Amino acid sequence: MKTNFWIDKNVLVTGCLGFIPSWLTMELVKRGAKVVGLTNDYDTYSLLKIEGYEKKICLVYSSVTDYLSLERIFNQYEIQFCFHLAAQTTEGVCTRIPLTTFETNIRGTWNVLEAARNCKTLEAIIIASSDKAYGEQKELPYTEDQVLLGRYPYDVSKVCAEFLTQCYFHTYGLPVAITRCANVYGGGDFHWSRIIPGTIRSILRNEAPVIRSDGTPIRDYLYAEDAVSAYLKLAETVSQNKMKGKAFNFSSENPISVLDLVNLIIKLSDKTHLKPQILGKGKPEKEIDKQVLSSEKARKLLNWKAKYSLKEGLKKTIEWYKKCL
Repeated sequence: MKTNFWIDKNVLVTGCLGFIPSWLTMELVKRGAKVVGLTNDYDTYSLLKIEGYEKKICLVYSSVTDYLSLERIFNQYEIQFCFHLAAQTTEGVCTRIPLTTFETNIRGTWNVLEAARNCKTLEAIIIASSDKAYGEQKELPYTEDQVLLGRYPYDVSKVCAEFLTQCYFHTYGLPVAITRCANVYGGGDFHWSRIIPGTIRSILRNEAPVIRSDGTPIRDYLYAEDAVSAYLKLAETVSQNKMKGKAFNFSSENPISVLDLVNLIIKLSDKTHLKPQILGKGKPEKEIDKQVLSSEKARKLLNWKAKYSLKEGLKKTIEWYKKCL
């Protein structure tokens, strides 16, 4: 990526106080971009605030469900790039309150796409989907040409967002592309129900980490800095009139079982006296047993590859939580 590409670019990041958006926003600021961050909640536990970057951007309090607000933001700030990451992302919450999930993840996406379509300065817009959109597949790893089989509220909301994105590309030629990232981890994730931050917090408290399942589900993981490089690389490529309308997987391509992951975190934390508490309930309800991504398309067409191995990323993540907690 060109280090000077983002200097003075007008960039909108939706959901900017969220975990991944915070990492992305901080990197954009470091690269000299003029960032407009959209959020609808004042989240005290935000990486962006902890690191002091909220004062370095234009922070707008509104919702992606408010179309007129989005239209104003795109045009008033002459947005050139948009990263649409605002969403309800916690799967348990999505299952409990599906209507709110659909309102944010689906309506919010069509509002962003429509506002982007009516913005004359736009060069590229990136829509965040998820590996969950694939649903349960017979063939692994997931590749971008597979049919999306999402069945549960969060998964379905991302499938719908992708179809809306393809609609705006094919109908209006919107300069848009889609990311499907593996499970992103790193410092600043305060969703303790997620396996990596939850395990690290337990270990730092000298408590045995809890595994809700039997430990056998397999997942792919991607360190936050690698996810940010993927977003930036894709946006730069789309702005050059390439890869419009395409979806890309991004992963470190190092799948691991939940039990092996927890044991690795214990080892890297030098707390080998702790043993995971396995509840042994098998596959959690409404969760897919194996989720594995291929990033071959991103390697070939974007020249993108994850920089951090799982061990390297976990070491950096553990150090962040040690410092913060």
